[in-house]
Amino acid sequence: MQNYIVESVDKALDLLMEVARKPNIGVTDLARKTGLNKSRAYRLLHTMEQRQIVKRTKDGAYGLGDAMLVLGITASSQTDMIRLATPILEELCQRVNETVQLRTIDGMEALCVAKAEPSRDLRVHANVGRRRPLYAGSPKCLLAFQPQAFIDKCVPLRPAALTANTPRSRKAILAELTRIRRQGYCVSRGEVSDHQVSCAAPVFTLDNSVVATVHVVAPAFRIQESELEHIIRLTTMSASRLSHALGWREDDGAGRAREPLSF
Repeated sequence: MQNYIVESVDKALDLLMEVARKPNIGVTDLARKTGLNKSRAYRLLHTMEQRQIVKRTKDGAYGLGDAMLVLGITASSQTDMIRLATPILEELCQRVNETVQLRTIDGMEALCVAKAEPSRDLRVHANVGRRRPLYAGSPKCLLAFQPQAFIDKCVPLRPAALTANTPRSRKAILAELTRIRRQGYCVSRGEVSDHQVSCAAPVFTLDNSVVATVHVVAPAFRIQESELEHIIRLTTMSASRLSHALGWREDDGAGRAREPLSF
């Protein structure tokens, strides 16, 4: 079937994907990333510009055009994040034998949109539709990767204490968010519920934004430090799998550098 590929269409799609991943990128960089000479890259971009697939700014950089909004809305109805996440959550649940959740941001809260629970009698029960504040517990992993203006709105000057372990100051929360971005995951010890330990890892999408987080939550008495390290590794691997399913590429960097696990 390789003979049926139209080379010019293939190269135009390469350009389009680079524009999607790196908005406001110039033709020189686009040509370099796609292996085209600058003249050909410009002709292909100009053709897509006429169909409003891409648009060019005053300084000559390229972004997605209005026609892509229509395609994006259609694609979002066809590519359901929860559908993609469900087998990944179920596999993670089986491997850690603890409750797993997928959370997204709704307003200024973390919303559970999917879950998987083990068959063991003593487990943490999760409810789809349950909301949590973004500034406490493992939902901080969702907040950590959002724009600073949104973070500023979500972190109160005097955070309400949900438990004795909830961060008590805005400064402390902001410092934790910085650490989460740096290490690429979040661990919560009793910040929302006294007797629970949880960890979360971010789910990235095509443009490197974080659209969800994968969470594992367990009774605190059952989780020793060695077991927690194992859970963190599996959680981050599962979040990465879902990120790739949503179009994220690891070599884009996603704005953070992983640190070694530390407890």
